[in-house]
This record gives sequence, C-alpha cells and structure tokens, in this order.
Amino acid sequence: MSAWSIIIRPVQSEKALRLIEEQNTLTFIVDRKATKHDIKRAIEQAFGVKVEKVNTLITPRGEKKAYVRLAKEYSASDIAARLGIL
Repeated sequence: MSAWSIIIRPVQSEKALRLIEEQNTLTFIVDRKATKHDIKRAIEQAFGVKVEKVNTLITPRGEKKAYVRLAKEYSASDIAARLGIL
C-alpha cells in the first residue's frame, strides 16, 4: 500500500488543532484496514518525519481515526501548515 492510500484525509476540528499545538500530534482519518505500523510508515514516508506514537479508534461513523504523535525534533504545526490545516 502507498502512503496516500492509507492516509485518507487530515482532521480539522478544535480538538485536532489543540493537539497540534499542545502535544505535537496530528489527527488523520485512515484506511480502516491499516495497522498502527502501516500508519506510522505512511506518515514517515509522506512527510519525512519521525513518528513517536500512534493511537487509533473507530468513530461512530465507522471511520478509523489515527492520532499520530511526532518526535520532539519535528513540528506538527509545520506539517499542518503544509496540509492547509492552520
């Protein structure tokens, strides 16, 4: 699977923006079949960053949401600006 077949879209909500600023964490809707390792690999490949941790959940709408914490040397707000979130 390519990185962009795993990453469907970034989440743009108040909580997602707060996580970017406070915890250096990006939020994405991802392919439902993707594992945490697949998501980590896709984010690292797509944006050239180091991922520290991935948490996932299934939303009530049936979508898989991934919270991706970046390593301290990378800025989530820079990636968000590239994606047009900020």
